[in-house]
Amino acid sequence: MKATETNSIYPSVTILGSTGSVGEQAVDVARRTGAKINALCAAKNAQRVEEQVREFNVPVCAMADEAAARDLRERLADTPVRVLSGMDGICEMIAEPHAGDEVVLNSVIGEAGLRPTLATLGAGKRLALANKESLVCAGEIVMKLARQKGQTILPVDSEHSAIFQCLRAGNPKKIKKLLLTASGGPFYGYSKAQLADITPERALAHPTWKMGAKITIDSATLMNKGFEVIEAVHLFGVTPEQVEVLVHRESIMHSAVEYTDNSVIAQMSVPDMRLCVQYALTHPARAEAVIPELDLFRIGKLTFAHPDTETFPLLALARSAIASGGAVPAVVNAANEVAVAAFLGKRLTFPAIAEVVTETTERLRTEAIRAETVEDIFAFDAKARAVANEILALRT
Repeated sequence: MKATETNSIYPSVTILGSTGSVGEQAVDVARRTGAKINALCAAKNAQRVEEQVREFNVPVCAMADEAAARDLRERLADTPVRVLSGMDGICEMIAEPHAGDEVVLNSVIGEAGLRPTLATLGAGKRLALANKESLVCAGEIVMKLARQKGQTILPVDSEHSAIFQCLRAGNPKKIKKLLLTASGGPFYGYSKAQLADITPERALAHPTWKMGAKITIDSATLMNKGFEVIEAVHLFGVTPEQVEVLVHRESIMHSAVEYTDNSVIAQMSVPDMRLCVQYALTHPARAEAVIPELDLFRIGKLTFAHPDTETFPLLALARSAIASGGAVPAVVNAANEVAVAAFLGKRLTFPAIAEVVTETTERLRTEAIRAETVEDIFAFDAKARAVANEILALRT
């Protein structure tokens, strides 16, 4: 990578969730390109944040966990680095002015990423969004704030990054439908009976993508794809009916846009999140590659199929949640976080993840539809977690 390209194309970046899967890949993009890292945050992994801070000479960082922040301060006592703590500290770090044309990359996992998303947009900074829960839980609120601040949200999810790139080929008002691809997860083609004995270890073996534990389980249940439908509706201003999910086992076509003239524009590459991170940083420019090139001769063929929403019902539940609106998607997300944690802790079977999420959603749906504010969203998030835990307690 030429220094002149780095200086002219790459903005400085704040990485939220720097020790997670996407965060580490963002750090690697910075390592390969020389992009400047202004600030970092993570939840608990003080040792890894210390390593990142020292490697990139990062002047300020934040830890969500107070004990981890104290640990990090001790580790960095020989440096002038400031260490903030808690969600308030993370939002304070985001709001601070930093040198350079800054992008904040939010790769925090779960609903915890919503406040940093709002803080980034509120500060008038460019947002590269990998935290899909921000849009799942509060999509209307987030998009309204982005419009008020004149900001375009730069999607980092591979599917939404693909659609974002494909939309440069046509008028967004001429979208016929979005073709959202899914790998199908490790249990594609399984029957309900075959899912009964699935262990966390088996579920964590994703066939294509290297991801964190929670999103890997969400991919296995198709909950992740349901969240991505909701995300696409908000990001691209389409109806849920305009988002079609295709199972694409090769994970080469990351998504596509079909326009009203029946032309289909697709984005393809090897499955590597570093490309999505890179494009979010350099948009609208293209930079030198940080991933291997795609060899279509080696791939040979691309296949597509319908998802099995009977065996994997959470995709359909997500569609019903966005149709209901209000805080219903936030309820689905919160219940899913509880259920997935229980499955990973071997307190819940794989099929029961969908059962807990569905029961929680139906208990709260009528009430949650009326939610309008961020405070309402947080309140229903808490309610959904409580209800999901009640349901879990009756099962164990």
